[in-house]
Amino acid sequence: MRHKLLRLILLFVVSFILITCSLNPPKNSLEKPESEKILTIWWNRGYYPEQEEALEKIVTKWQEKTNHKVKLLFLSEDDTLQAAIDALAANKPPDILFSERAEFTLIPQWAREGKLLDVSDVIKPIKNLYNNTALKSAYLHNNNGSQSYYAVPIMQQSIHIHYWHNLLIEAGLDGEIPKQWDEFWKFWQKAQDILRQQGKDNIYALGLPMSIYASDTYMIFTQILEANNFQILDEQGKLQVDKPAVRQKIIEILDWYTNLYKNGYVPPNAVNWINSDNNTNFLNHNTLMTINPSMSIPSSQQEDEEIYLNQMRTIEFPLNPDGTDPRYLVSVKEPVIFTSSPHPKLAKEFLSYLVQPENLGAYIKGAKGRYFPIMSQLWKDPFWSNKKDPQISVASQQFTEYKTRLLSNLSNPIYAKIDSENIWGKAMQKVLIEGLSPTEATDFAINRIKDIFAINN
Repeated sequence: MRHKLLRLILLFVVSFILITCSLNPPKNSLEKPESEKILTIWWNRGYYPEQEEALEKIVTKWQEKTNHKVKLLFLSEDDTLQAAIDALAANKPPDILFSERAEFTLIPQWAREGKLLDVSDVIKPIKNLYNNTALKSAYLHNNNGSQSYYAVPIMQQSIHIHYWHNLLIEAGLDGEIPKQWDEFWKFWQKAQDILRQQGKDNIYALGLPMSIYASDTYMIFTQILEANNFQILDEQGKLQVDKPAVRQKIIEILDWYTNLYKNGYVPPNAVNWINSDNNTNFLNHNTLMTINPSMSIPSSQQEDEEIYLNQMRTIEFPLNPDGTDPRYLVSVKEPVIFTSSPHPKLAKEFLSYLVQPENLGAYIKGAKGRYFPIMSQLWKDPFWSNKKDPQISVASQQFTEYKTRLLSNLSNPIYAKIDSENIWGKAMQKVLIEGLSPTEATDFAINRIKDIFAINN
């Protein structure tokens, strides 16, 4: 009887446990099914509503096709990277991040630190559609020293020259602009001198940023270095600033560039410009010519046909000082997935959908010519070659008819720190504000560059 009672009690306890387990399943079984997961995307806000609208349409189509939900958050260009840095520190990153500054600042570093997910399975199915520059931009070193694809290229930008054709007419210089390097720069200075004689004292020849506050400063100066066949890194990505010839070339180029300011051909406040200021000064007709690391200036004027079609012009760079054709620096824009992203599989699926040519082409065109394709078949769209468009058709030639190369930070991720510290802007400040010689400013820049490489190697 006693044993029978014990058996009954044991059966009751086991039954209670089974019932409790069925009512309170293990935590893993409570996880949302794949169809209920929400994909979180943080995306750099576009300069134009059409760019954001194009992405929203792609997101909507993907949701309808897959039954997945997406939370799309647009952030300002200034806020996107900091938000990502904070989210990584808190281990709460989005599934997908796109910043228009990340590829030349943090993406190489994140890859090297093992923070980015390998996205080879996104790229390889369409690898033959990409140009070599785009593929190279995403093929990065990881924390094990090997390389793979850690970003998904979507579009590219380069550095462009814009000028006011109507002001040249007023100066009586509406003929052909010189192609030779020295003559090209003297041409704009001559135009300013003539306009000043006409009483237009508020117009400066050259809208060249020379501040520590603008990424445009180091990007434009790096293009000037490129024109002078100068590179801080050799083909293996090794630093070569210790070479006397390299140091001397930096001194000469820095002296030439800062003298444009000293001689009064650059607005005095260019030493304090932020990225938008060269745009603003040009659009206000305070500068006759300006250089900009995207096509944002003419794109902003597309609604005003008189300005866009008749008054403003986009031109190619002059020949290099040695007489050779220019080679343009390009920056490839690319979203990433973090290794700690909550839904990496869904993130890859969405990016695979985004980079299909019909989707990607619509998104790039939404930027109104500010950025350009990286897939050969997208260049077939007349949007890029329409000769009636005096801005986009000229800029397109830089990508399709000339050699290009990536910014140096992609051959050595440490170089991204040189850019983020704006070393060239600081060297200009040493000359223009602190009164140091170009030689002293160059030595400052070289020593800081060497310190950055020593600390991070």
